[in-house]
Amino acid sequence: MLTELLYQTLSNIKKSLFPIGFALFVISSSFAQQSQTALVYGNITDENGLAVPLTNILILNEKGGNVSDGNGNYQLTIPANKLLTIQFSFIGFQTEEVKVQLKAGQKRNLNITLFQATKQLADVIVEDKEIRKTTLTRIDPQAVQVISGVSGNVESLIKTLPGVSSNNELSSQYSVRGGSFDENLIYVNGIEIYRPLLTRSGEQEGLSFINSDLVSSILFSAGGFEAKYGDKMASVLDIKYRRPTQFKGSIKLSLLGASLHLEDALLDKKLTYLIGFRQKTNQYLLSSLDTKGEYQPSFSDIQTLIGFQPNKKWNFSFLGNYSRNSYKLIPENRETAFGHIKEAYQLKIYFDGQEFDRFNTYFGAFTTTYSPSKNLSLKLISSAFQSIEEENYDIQGQYWIGQLETDLGQEDFGEVLETQGVGTYLNHARNKLNAKVWNIEHQGVYEHQTGLLQWGIKLQHESIEDELNQWVMIDSAGYSKPYPRDSLGYVDPLAQTFFPFVLNDTLFANNTLNSNRISGFIQNSWKFYSGEHELFLTAGSRVNYWDYNKQLLFSPRVAIAVKPDWQKDILLRLSGGLYFQSPFYRELRRPDGSLNANIQAQSSIHFVLGGDYNFNAWGRPFKMVTELYYKHFDNLIPFIVDNVRLIYSGENSSRGYATGIDMKINGEFVEGLESWLSISVMQTNEILRDNFYNSYFNSSETPAENIWIPRPTDQRVAVSLFFQDYLPMLPTFKMNMNLSFGTGLPVYYPDRDFQTVVTRTPAYRRVDIGFAYELIGPNSKRMNNKIAKQFTNADITLEVLNLLDIKNVVSYLWVKDNSNYVYLVPNYLTPRRINLKLSLKF
Repeated sequence: MLTELLYQTLSNIKKSLFPIGFALFVISSSFAQQSQTALVYGNITDENGLAVPLTNILILNEKGGNVSDGNGNYQLTIPANKLLTIQFSFIGFQTEEVKVQLKAGQKRNLNITLFQATKQLADVIVEDKEIRKTTLTRIDPQAVQVISGVSGNVESLIKTLPGVSSNNELSSQYSVRGGSFDENLIYVNGIEIYRPLLTRSGEQEGLSFINSDLVSSILFSAGGFEAKYGDKMASVLDIKYRRPTQFKGSIKLSLLGASLHLEDALLDKKLTYLIGFRQKTNQYLLSSLDTKGEYQPSFSDIQTLIGFQPNKKWNFSFLGNYSRNSYKLIPENRETAFGHIKEAYQLKIYFDGQEFDRFNTYFGAFTTTYSPSKNLSLKLISSAFQSIEEENYDIQGQYWIGQLETDLGQEDFGEVLETQGVGTYLNHARNKLNAKVWNIEHQGVYEHQTGLLQWGIKLQHESIEDELNQWVMIDSAGYSKPYPRDSLGYVDPLAQTFFPFVLNDTLFANNTLNSNRISGFIQNSWKFYSGEHELFLTAGSRVNYWDYNKQLLFSPRVAIAVKPDWQKDILLRLSGGLYFQSPFYRELRRPDGSLNANIQAQSSIHFVLGGDYNFNAWGRPFKMVTELYYKHFDNLIPFIVDNVRLIYSGENSSRGYATGIDMKINGEFVEGLESWLSISVMQTNEILRDNFYNSYFNSSETPAENIWIPRPTDQRVAVSLFFQDYLPMLPTFKMNMNLSFGTGLPVYYPDRDFQTVVTRTPAYRRVDIGFAYELIGPNSKRMNNKIAKQFTNADITLEVLNLLDIKNVVSYLWVKDNSNYVYLVPNYLTPRRINLKLSLKF
C-alpha cells in the first residue's frame, strides 16, 4: 500500500511539473531568440516629404518582412550580428536598398526617402524640361507593358493620346488631327521607319516595327513639330532603344503570341547588344468574326541593336530587323444580321477558294557617332529597307439576302421571312510589290552658350516594282451580264456577236519607279530672360527635292515657349510652320494603276496654341495639357479608306482644313500609378476642285458645287481613358483599363469618285480591362524559393478584351439584290474575348 501510494504521488508531481517546465522552456527560448535579434524602425516618405503608406519592406535572402502603416511608419525585427540588405519598394517608386548590421538587442532609426520611378536620373529631369518647351509629349515605356489590348504594342498606347484616332483594334495604324495613316513619321534611334504598302485589312497586318521590350524612351507630337523631323504633315513618333548596362532578359507568353528579349554589356561595357524575337498569331481573335473558315495567320520578327563604344569620342551601332508575315484564309461561310428593329436583314454567304498573302521586310542601319568635344556631336547614318509583298486570292461568294421577322410576338421571330436577293461574286488578285529604299545621312548637334544648333542632310534612292492584277466579277441576278444571245438555229455559230463579261474594279498595271531625293534641315534653339520670365525660341527650316517631279520645297518652322514667373507652374506654347509631304509611291498611283508624273507635294500650314499646367492634388503630381490648332491643307491628294488600305486619287485635286482642340490630364489618380484622360474635338473638311458633290438624303440625290465635304478621317469627338489601380492591402494585385470612344467616320460610295458620302459608321466604343497578379517581384513575398530567385519579376494577367461585347464596324460590304438595290452590310470587328498572359523578367 505504501509503495503504491508513493508511486501515485510521484506521478502526480511529474504531471504537474511537465507543463510548468515546458512553459519555462518556451519563455527561456524566447528570451534567447530575442537576445539574437535587433530592431530597425523609422518613417518612409517621398521626395516631397509626404508619407508613403503600405511600403513593402523585405530582408533579402532572409525570412521576414513588413509594410509601413498609414503614416509611413514601420518596424522590422532583423537577425543580429549579420550583414543584411533591407529592401524598400512601392509601386511607381524606385526600389531602395540599405545594408545594415546590428548587435543583439540594438535598435536603429532608419528613415527612407523614395523617389518616383519617372525621376530616376538627373539627366532625365533635365531632358523632360527641354521636352516641355516643344510640342513633344513624353510617354512612360512601362505603360506599354501593362496596357490591355489586342496588340499590346507602342501604337496601342499612342491611340490613347489626344488628337489620335483609330477605329480598328486589329491594326497599329492611326490618324492624327485629320491626317491619313501615311502622314505619320516614325523614328527609331533617329532612323525613319517604313511600313508595308499592300496591307488591306487589320487581319493581314502583322507586327509593327517597334519592339516594346527594347524601348527606353517614347516621344510623340501631334503637330507643329520641329524642323529636325521629316517631311510629313501629321505627327512624329520618336522612339529610342535602350543601351544595356548588365545582363537582362524577358519572356512573354499569351494566347495571341510570344516574345523573348536578351540584353547585356560586355568588354567593360564597351560592347552592348539588344535582341528581341516576337511571334504573333491572331487566329484566336479571327475565329470570332462573322466570316468562318480556316484562318492561318503567322507573324514573326527578329530585331537587334548592337553598340560598340571604344572610347568617349567614338560610338558605333547597328540596328537590324527581319520580319516575316503570312496570312492564309480558306473561308467557308458568313452570316451577318444588320438593319434596325423595324427593318432587319440577314446576309448569308457560302465561299469557295482561298487567300494567301505574304509580307517580308528587311531593314538594316549603321550609325557612327563622333563627339570631338562635349559640345559637339556628329553622326553618319546609312540604312537600307526592302519590302517584298504578295497578295493572292481567288474567292467566290454565293450570297442570299433575307428580311427578318422583327415582331416579338411571332413564332418565327428572327427568322427569314422573304428573300430579297441572291447573287454571286468572284474576287481575284495576283499583286506583287518589291520596294527598296537606301539612304545615307549626316546629322550634327552643337551646344552653344545660348542654346542648341542642329543640322542634317540626307540622300535617298527609291526603287519600286509593282505588278497589279485584280478584278471583281459580280452576278446579282442569276446570270453574268451581258448575257449572250441564244445561238440555236444559227448555221454559223461563230457569226454570233461577241459579248465580253463585265468585270468590276479591274486593276491591271506593271509599274517601275526609280527616283532620288535630297533633303536637309537646320534649326537653332535660344533661351532668353525677361526679368524672371523665361522665353524659349526654336526656329528652323527644311529643304526637299525629288527628281521624279522636279519639285524643290522649303519648309520653315518655328516654336515659342514662355515660362511666366507665376506661382503656378504654367508654360505657354505657340508653334507652326509650313509642312510639305512629297508623295511616296502609293500617293502617286491612280485607282486604275497608272502613275501621275505631274504629282506635286501636299502642303499643310500648322498653327498650334497650347500650354500645360503642373499641379498637385491629394498630395500627388498631375499635369493638364491643352492645345488649340488649325491646319490649312492645299494640293491634297483625295483618298478613301477601305478597312486599313488607303486608295488615293493620284491627283492634287482638293484643298481643305482641320481644326480642333485636344485636352489631356494625367497623374496619379491612384497613388504611385499614372493614368490619363484624353478628349479631342475636331472637324476636317475638303473641297474637290472642278467637281461636284453628291449628298444623299433619304435616297435622293442633290448635286451642288463647291461644297465642303468631310474627309475620310473626320472623327468629330474622341475620348480615351487609360486607368491603373491596385488593392492597397494587396499591392501585388493590379488592374488597368483602356477605354476608347470615337464618333463615326464618313463612308464613301465604292465607285471611287472620292466625293460621295453616303453615311457614317456607328461610333467606335471599346473597353479592354486587365487584372495582373505579381507572382515574383518587389511587392511579392515569394522571393525565397529556388525558382523565384531565377527571376526578378513574374506577372500573370487576365485580360477581358471588348469587355462590353460591342459590335464595332470597320467597313461595309456593298451587296446588290435582284432589283439592283444596294445594301450596306457592316463588317464587324472582334467581340468579347479572354486573353491570358505570363510575363517573366530575369
